Amino acid sequence: MPDSRASKMALVCNHWGPGLAQIQDGKLTGVSPHPQDPAPSEINGNIASSLNGRARVLRPAVRKGWLENGPSATAGERGQDVFVEVDWPTALDLLAAETDRVRREHGNAAIFGGSYGWGSAGRFHHPQSQLKRFLNTLGGFVRSEGNYSYNAALVLLPHIVGNFRDHVKEATRFDVIAEHGDLLVMFGGIPLRNTQISDGGLGKHRIAASLKQCAKNGVRMVNISPLRSDADEVLGAEWVAPRPGTDVALMMGLARTLIEEGLHDLTFLEQYTVGFERVEAYLGGETDGVAKDAEWAETQCGVPAGWIRGLAREMAAKRTMISCAAGLQRADWGEQPLWMTVTLAAMLGQIGLPGGGYTIGYGVNGSVGVMDRLLRPGALPQGENPVTDFIPVAMSADMLLNPGAPYDYNGQSRTFPDTRMVWWAGGNPFHHHQDLNRLHEAFQRPETVVVNEMNWTATARHADIVLPVAAPEERRDFIAGKQDNCLIPSPALVPPAGEARTEYDIFCALAERMGVLEAFSEGRSEEDWLQSMWSRTVQSAAGEGIGLPDWAAFMAGDMIEMPDASPQQVFLAEFRADPVASSLPTPSGRIELFSAVIDGFGYDDCPGHPVWAQPRGMSDGSSRKWPLAMLSGQPATRLHSQLDNGAYSLSRKIQGREPVLIHPEDARARGIADGDIVEMFNGRGACLAGARVTRDISQGMVFLWTGAWHDPDYADPRRRDRHGNPNVLTHDLRTSRLAQGPASHSAFVEVRKYVGDPEAVTVHEPPGFCELDECTSRKK
Repeated sequence: MPDSRASKMALVCNHWGPGLAQIQDGKLTGVSPHPQDPAPSEINGNIASSLNGRARVLRPAVRKGWLENGPSATAGERGQDVFVEVDWPTALDLLAAETDRVRREHGNAAIFGGSYGWGSAGRFHHPQSQLKRFLNTLGGFVRSEGNYSYNAALVLLPHIVGNFRDHVKEATRFDVIAEHGDLLVMFGGIPLRNTQISDGGLGKHRIAASLKQCAKNGVRMVNISPLRSDADEVLGAEWVAPRPGTDVALMMGLARTLIEEGLHDLTFLEQYTVGFERVEAYLGGETDGVAKDAEWAETQCGVPAGWIRGLAREMAAKRTMISCAAGLQRADWGEQPLWMTVTLAAMLGQIGLPGGGYTIGYGVNGSVGVMDRLLRPGALPQGENPVTDFIPVAMSADMLLNPGAPYDYNGQSRTFPDTRMVWWAGGNPFHHHQDLNRLHEAFQRPETVVVNEMNWTATARHADIVLPVAAPEERRDFIAGKQDNCLIPSPALVPPAGEARTEYDIFCALAERMGVLEAFSEGRSEEDWLQSMWSRTVQSAAGEGIGLPDWAAFMAGDMIEMPDASPQQVFLAEFRADPVASSLPTPSGRIELFSAVIDGFGYDDCPGHPVWAQPRGMSDGSSRKWPLAMLSGQPATRLHSQLDNGAYSLSRKIQGREPVLIHPEDARARGIADGDIVEMFNGRGACLAGARVTRDISQGMVFLWTGAWHDPDYADPRRRDRHGNPNVLTHDLRTSRLAQGPASHSAFVEVRKYVGDPEAVTVHEPPGFCELDECTSRKK
C-alpha cells in the first residue's frame, strides 16, 4: 500500500467510484479501494489488466477495403476486414478530407454523430462532448435523442407527471423511507449490482447501507422480479416471480382490488389527478369486456389471486412506497408499467407523503434515493448544432437501413436522414443495441464509419478509420457526478498506451487541417480548459457558501465531499401541499392518468391511458418455438461493456464465456449441468454462454448478463457469437410509436448443451493487420 501522499497522488475515479492506483515503473499495476468509500466497487479490478491488455488500439488504423476502394458501402465487409496501421498525419489527412467530402457532397445532415455511450467520467475528456463540439464547429450533425436505459420514461412521463430527469434527482430518500415507511413494493427489485455505477462518477457507495437501514427499521420489502438477487439477501424481501412481461397485469389486479374493496383514495384522485374515470372503466371491463381483477391477473402473470388481493389490502393499510425498476420499460409496450405505477400510487393516495408514493428508477445507479449534487460544475461547451434533425436513440439501425423512410415519434411524423458518415466516440453500439446481426448489416450501409476507441471492440472492428484514444488514467481531468456530492481529482497516472492521444488533441489536429482550430479550441490548451472549468466550479460553490481550493491544490489532494442538496427529499411533497402553486408541468397541472394529448396521437400501441397487452413473443406464438424468456441486464463485473477484458470481468466468466442463469428444472430437461457451455438461439441468432444453474432465477426464464464483447464467428451462417452477448438474440422492435424505446427484455430463446470443443473467444485479441504496401492505397 502506498504511503498517504502517494495514495492521494494515485487517486483514480470512474463511473463506478474512486480507488487508489498502484504505479510501478511507470505502469499501472492495480487499484485498491478508497478508504472513504464504505462499499467500494470491485470493477476497479478491471482497470490495470485492461489498460495493459492486448486489445488496446495502439496506433491509428484504416480498414483495408476502405483504403483500397475509397468510401463505399460495398468496399469489403465491415466487422471482418483487416486493418492497416498508419501514422497520425496520414490518418488525420484522410479523415479531414473525407469529412470535407461528405459535407460538400451531401451536407452536414449526412453525418450521424449521435455517439451514444458512457465513455469517460471526466468533465473535460467526455468523448461525446468533444465530438459534438468539433462537429458543431463544422456546421453540425444529426444527433440522437434519449437513452437506452429509460427512454420510455423520458418521453412518456412529461405527458403525465413531469420531466423524468428531474424526478430521479427528486426521488424520496431511502432514509425517509426508513423513518416513515412500512412497505416497499419493488417491481423489478432494486439490484445492488447496478448501484455500483453513477453517471459521471461518485465518491461513496451508500445505497446498500440505506436499504439495510430500511430493513432494520422494520420496512417490509417485496421483490417482484424473475431474479431473486434483484433484492439483496440481507433485506429479507419476499420474492414473487410473475411471468415475463406481465407486471402491468399484476398492477392492474392490485388496482382493481382497491376499487372493488373501496380502498382507493377518491379524495386524492379528485384533487390531484385527471382521467381516473377512464382508467376505472377500463379496469372494470367497460371498454373491452374484460374485468382486470385479481383472478384475471393470475391468468396472465401466474401470481395467485389471493396473494394479489392480500398485497393490495396491505398496500392500502400501510405507508407504501412503490418502486418500478428502469428495466421494466425496456420491453414490449414499455410505457405501460410506468403509467400503471403512477396510477396505482395515485389510487393509494400516498404520493407526496414521507415514505409513500412511487419512484421510477431506484437502483438505476448509485445515487437515486441517496444523494443529489448541490452545484453545477464546469463543463465543456458543445456549441450550437445548426442541424435540427435527430433520431430516437434506439433507431440507429433503422436509420441506416431505411434512409428517407417515415416513422412516428411522440406525436411527430418524421423521416430518417440519408446518413453517409457515422462517427462514434465513447460508446459501443455492438453492446447496447439490439439484434446485432441486423446492426451488422446496417453498418455496411454508410460510406464511412469513424470510431474513437481505446480497445478493439466490435464497434472498432466495424469502422473504416479507428483513432486510438487515451484511457481516463492516462489523461488529466476531474470528476463531478451528475447526481453526486463529491469533487474528485483525476490526474494522469501513466502515459497513453502506444500512440494514443486525448480526444481534444485529436480534434485540435483535425480542426487545424479543416480551418476551424480557433473556433474549436478558442486558443486554449487542455490545461487552460480544465482550469477554466474548475474556476466555474469554484464560483458555483461560492454561491452555495462553500469554499474550494485552487486548481493546483485540488489536483494534489483527495476527493472533496459537499453537503447533500436535500437529505430529507420527498418526491412531489410540494405538489401535494399545494397543487395550484406547485402545479405539475402537464396540460392540466395535475397527474394525468388519462392523457388527452397522447390519446390524440392515435397510437394503437400506446393509447391515452395505461392498457394491458401481452409481449409480442406470447401474442404471436413464437414463444412456443423458443420457450425460455430471456432477460439481460447490467452485470456486477463491469459497466456495460467497458473493460470486459479486465481481470475481474474475466474471473466471473465460465470457460471464457458470459454466464447465463438457468433454473435447475429447465437445465435438467435439457441435460445441462452447472459449468457447461451452452448454445442459446432463436430466429435472430445464436451465442455460446456458460451455464450457471441456480434457483435464483424463476423457471421458464434465463438471464444473460450484458456487455460481453461481441465476437461473431463469420464462418457460421448465423454469425454465432462465441462470447455470450445477449443482443444477438434480442429483437430490434420498439416499445411503441410514442417513445420508440428499446424492448430488449421481450426476447424468447431456446438453450441446449454445446457438444464438442467450442471456438476460442478472439475479441480480446487485436484484429488482423496487413502492411501498407500490401494494399493499393487510394489517391487522396
